[in-house]
Amino acid sequence: MRKMNTGFRSQCVPNYRMLTEDQIKEIHRASLQILETVGVRVKNDAGVQLLKNAGCRIKEGNIVLIPHGLVEDCIHSAPSCVPMYNRNGEEAMCLEGNNIHFGLGTDLIKTYDLETNELRPSRLQDVVNAARVADFCEEIDFIASYALPEDVSTNVMYIECFKAMVENSNKPIFFTAAGREDLAVICEMAAAVAGGEDHLREKPFVIHYAETYSPLTHTHSGVEKLFLCADKGLPVNYTQGMLAGASGPVTLAGAIAVANAEALSGVVLHQTRAKGAPIISGLAVVPMDMRDLIFSYGAPEYRLTDAAYADLYHYYGLPMWGTAGCSDSNCLDQQAAAEAAITILMSALSGANLIHDVGYLGQGLIGNPAAILMCNELIGYVRRVVRGFDISGDTIPMDLIQKVGPGGNFLSEDHTLKYHRQEFWLPDLFNRANPDTWAQNGSKTYGEIVTEKTIRILATHKSEPLSDEAHRRIDEIAKHAQDALSDKQFLT
Repeated sequence: MRKMNTGFRSQCVPNYRMLTEDQIKEIHRASLQILETVGVRVKNDAGVQLLKNAGCRIKEGNIVLIPHGLVEDCIHSAPSCVPMYNRNGEEAMCLEGNNIHFGLGTDLIKTYDLETNELRPSRLQDVVNAARVADFCEEIDFIASYALPEDVSTNVMYIECFKAMVENSNKPIFFTAAGREDLAVICEMAAAVAGGEDHLREKPFVIHYAETYSPLTHTHSGVEKLFLCADKGLPVNYTQGMLAGASGPVTLAGAIAVANAEALSGVVLHQTRAKGAPIISGLAVVPMDMRDLIFSYGAPEYRLTDAAYADLYHYYGLPMWGTAGCSDSNCLDQQAAAEAAITILMSALSGANLIHDVGYLGQGLIGNPAAILMCNELIGYVRRVVRGFDISGDTIPMDLIQKVGPGGNFLSEDHTLKYHRQEFWLPDLFNRANPDTWAQNGSKTYGEIVTEKTIRILATHKSEPLSDEAHRRIDEIAKHAQDALSDKQFLT
């Protein structure tokens, strides 16, 4: 007779952690010391005054020294969970704990044309295409503009990108803006789609992405956008991006400590403005390739710093962003697939919540809609790995094993029929045909297969449409913004 083990855990899942608790506390202490003795530059008078009123010391040049007690208070006041919805008000993501969600990024200046394979400047149609492909992909949880279109006036570019996204996908939208002015327009458009500002606040389907400036600097525009989101109670992903060896220390530990201080100072600004408002934080520490002076998305050091800060922010209990599905390759090739797969697996195991930049190529400069579809399949693969397997109940079917016995087979058994779909992940595009069948089907490479499938998706897939009233309202808002912002100069 099997003895009962009351402490037995039946779900077998891979576990990965970069930092011990003592190491987390050491980095945290270093970040607090940086904030209290070195400080951050805040290029926004309202932000400086807010922090001064909260007990911070102000030095010449708008350098703000933040006491550790204020940092701790703001970490605790920030929500540990940020629920996100689609534009129909249905829950789509829960940003907390080790929940992982994958989606696109916002700013690729060049795009591969699927029909000609030409690499050209990005266009607004590329934003539409990315939204439609991502809307089709089951493993893509949120969308973003992906492309940064050159065929739209700069002052309304982000407004037109948002309009293209909300018209072509029902999924949550991760978006950026040039300044407070166009951000306010986008918030108005989102409220029109949601049925009003109160509905949008209650069930947000948008996350604004804003950045600091490394090292240890908050721009005027960044703080303006941070405060607008805080005031409206809309989720904001306010984070930083650091080049280790350039805008931060070359040692990974030193770069993480500085980057974390920068990110935490953003949490302080946000929570001091509106305690309890939703924020997604975190950091990006990327090594600068000293040969070519580039931002290396595919570097192993980037995966190490990502894993380390994920441990930090799980310790803080704060929702965090991440990156995955990215490559330094300038085209959709073997390198792109290898780096995308490694980054997706590492981010999933680390437990980052809002994992963006899926399908990025060329150090974050190049897009290809087929890369989104490729990453969709890789995410499915990785999610199966992360789910693990169960050893409870009849997952070890002793009676059946005895019945089949040596030399038998399990293919026709009810147990196989019952469990095979939940136990086995089946690819849609990966090759599992034998060599002869593969040759008979044209000997196509994986890159050819995903490109052909992406072209078919763009020819046939239609997202759930917006209501006529929502269409009318966002058209009206966009037209008014075009007139109002045509000559506007945004402050940075």
